Amino acid sequence: MAVMTGREVGEIDDDLDDELDDDAAARAKEEAEELANLERLAASGQLQEVEDDLSLDHIDNLLEVTDTELPKFTLAKNKARFLRMLTWYRQREEWIDVAPISGVTKMFKQQVKELEGIRSAKMDYEMELEMGTLTPSQRSYRRDELRMCKVHEKLAVHLIARLQLKIKSGRR
Repeated sequence: MAVMTGREVGEIDDDLDDELDDDAAARAKEEAEELANLERLAASGQLQEVEDDLSLDHIDNLLEVTDTELPKFTLAKNKARFLRMLTWYRQREEWIDVAPISGVTKMFKQQVKELEGIRSAKMDYEMELEMGTLTPSQRSYRRDELRMCKVHEKLAVHLIARLQLKIKSGRR
């Protein structure tokens, strides 16, 4: 077994930092390009606002909705992100049935903490939209993000409720 020197470990850390910086820069560039594209579409009048036609209050379990009932997004990447999120929550629902109580308790704590972040982001997006200082493309982008937060919140609350039931039934 080879032992690495402090210098080698430092070089590896620097390489990892560079890779992380490159990923963040790539994401920032991608978002800037997407916003520029939205600006162009808005300026040419081709950007159509997606109406918030999804009423989440009437849906008990978003995991059981059909494709026609799914929320609509302006950007394709948000639709893809939404579908990945839906898949993740479906997998967690299946996992709850076979998971040990310790794992369910840990997941419960993580989800409660994540729900706080979701609600915070949702409030931020709502405030930005209410201020009225956004360009049409920024407004469209924020509406997509707000729609995503609303759906994410609904899914997280549903999962937390399921986790609570599992914890209570497992401790009897």
